[in-house]
Amino acid sequence: MTAPPPPTSGPQAGDAQAVLTIDLGALAHNWRQLAMRVAPATCAAVVKADAYGIGIEAAVPALISAGCKVFFVAQVSEGRRVRALDPQVEIYVLNGLLPGAVEICRDLKLRPVLGSLADARLWAAGGRGAPCALHFDTGMNRLGADPEEIPAIAALPLHPSLVMTHFVASENADDPLNALQIERFERMRSMLPAVRASLSNSSAIFLPERPFGDLVRPGYALYGGNPTPGFDNPMRPVVRLDAPILQMRVIEAGQKVGYNAQWTAKRRTRLATIGIGYADGLPRQAMATDARDGGEAIVAGHRCSFAGRISMDLTVIDITDVPEAEIGPETQACLLGPEISIDDLGAKAGTIGYEILTRLGQRYHRIYVRE
Repeated sequence: MTAPPPPTSGPQAGDAQAVLTIDLGALAHNWRQLAMRVAPATCAAVVKADAYGIGIEAAVPALISAGCKVFFVAQVSEGRRVRALDPQVEIYVLNGLLPGAVEICRDLKLRPVLGSLADARLWAAGGRGAPCALHFDTGMNRLGADPEEIPAIAALPLHPSLVMTHFVASENADDPLNALQIERFERMRSMLPAVRASLSNSSAIFLPERPFGDLVRPGYALYGGNPTPGFDNPMRPVVRLDAPILQMRVIEAGQKVGYNAQWTAKRRTRLATIGIGYADGLPRQAMATDARDGGEAIVAGHRCSFAGRISMDLTVIDITDVPEAEIGPETQACLLGPEISIDDLGAKAGTIGYEILTRLGQRYHRIYVRE
């Protein structure tokens, strides 16, 4: 494995208008907690989408140090990056097999997840006996082999090290689809009973049925997302986003803020502008207008609402309720952290925390901490 990542990345501190702090210690803690929960099943880690936005080159060594030996990516390019960090770990490529990727996967010892008879034939012809995984569709209707394809796949000269499926609605423990998918998968994998089985993503690890199989594949929960919506988050937050205040001003009741004048001050209002916008991954739909509440930030310990539309590079915050004596030249606005989770911001923007994470901008000064 290569040396640990540098303590910072991205623009230098003086060049950036916001700081993204990534707690690799929390990432490792979250993996260990899930690994203990599913033991004796193996706990893998999903590091697709640049490790959900925090950086493959930082996340993978931290997870390996915690004990993780199996990784899942979406694309071959991501698998190449993980392999460069460690020559031994198992790496599965989730998004099937393109013809041009056969030799790359074989040479880099990447294990393609084959989701169709066509994929399986392609790998049987060019994989030279290298391991692969088989993906069975049990209700997602996205990727995965249909039941009628399985006998033909099983007859091919393949060496699957894993058979897997993907839950449709595991974040809802009461959804009848969960039990239906478990039953379908058990019936389908009975054609390959000696191969390790994998069903669970982050939320499925917390289902009462405990559908762990031989290996689980958490992603979102590793990075601090709540795998149990509606209940307390059992995971530690991994990301924190802070931005200094660029300018403050006072406006009178009735004055407007932002593009198209969609937000109106209801009182004499103090405003603070920060240098983060939708170009940095802050969803434009987190805007605040007269018709709807928007996102929030923590300023000097106080929860403050956005004011007006989010611009490409700037966001305005209503800081009227923060005592003036508590704001100084070094005051920061915290948009993500212990008090505002990725799930909180996602809900305010009408989206999900997954999108918040994977859109974290490249203009942030990134600091990696390990405790």
